Amino acid sequence: MVRMMVQQQLALANFLKEKRIRAGLSQKEVAEKLGYSTAQFVSNWERGLSAPPVETLKVIAEMYNVDLDEVFHVTLESAVNRLTVDLREKFYTRKKSV
Repeated sequence: MVRMMVQQQLALANFLKEKRIRAGLSQKEVAEKLGYSTAQFVSNWERGLSAPPVETLKVIAEMYNVDLDEVFHVTLESAVNRLTVDLREKFYTRKKSV
């Protein structure tokens, strides 16, 4: 179950990469259009290391010609799954006794 949750956490990352490729854009082109100095930001989003700010997601949706509702739902699913994994870890992991 945890493995499935981790894969679902990557839903936004995979979604962003797939839609960028479909739009025919490179990571560098996206970064430049968004005003970032390097493509590393886009790479980090697509690897699930970080997520773009909500306002940036809105611009990305338009840039990739993707319905905003679709971006919202993928973002929501990813956030809920990430929170679930974090809470489960905090709730059920025992602290070491001193």
